[in-house]
Amino acid sequence: MEHSAIQLILQAGVIVKIVLAILLFFSVVSWTIIFQKWRHFTNADKETYNFLRIYEATQNPKDLFLSSKKFSVSPLANLFRSVYSEKTYTDRDELKRMLKRYSALESARLERYLNFLATTGSSTPFIGLFGTVWGIMNSFRGIGAAGSASLAVVAPGIAEALIATAIGLAAAIPAVIAYNYYLSRANRMIIEMEDFSAELVDYILKSW
Repeated sequence: MEHSAIQLILQAGVIVKIVLAILLFFSVVSWTIIFQKWRHFTNADKETYNFLRIYEATQNPKDLFLSSKKFSVSPLANLFRSVYSEKTYTDRDELKRMLKRYSALESARLERYLNFLATTGSSTPFIGLFGTVWGIMNSFRGIGAAGSASLAVVAPGIAEALIATAIGLAAAIPAVIAYNYYLSRANRMIIEMEDFSAELVDYILKSW
């Protein structure tokens, strides 16, 4: 008798079903983060490009501040707007410290939720492996109870157990790829903020 993947999942034991539910949770959340981060980074790149065009063409920081309000996702626009609007700095060194503090906040925003992808990539294969081991143990107990080790008796239980490993890998692989990709994009934007901060000091101080 042939067993589809869905049939095998439905016939799995309680522990294996719990493992599969945990893996499904990790997978759904990971894909949600992947799509959300794609949209965020895409918009951030677009807004940063447009903001820099205005920055290069605008000599007055106040005019740039007003123009920057339409760029809510760009880390560079947020950095400039946060520092310029506060205006509690009294000298160059204090302005640099403020830029560093706001850059850290923007960096944290760029890297938000990436830890979940890293956790998914590193933990779900082992969670799936646990489900596989548990399922195989149940298969051997079934063999003992049936008193037979024929392929017809063993195959369904082994197949049921291996589904946990397959789903664990299916959750882990996209998460690892997305984590490395988005971390690379975040690091690039962080470097852009560092370079921009160095230029921003003189630009803002011109308005004093």
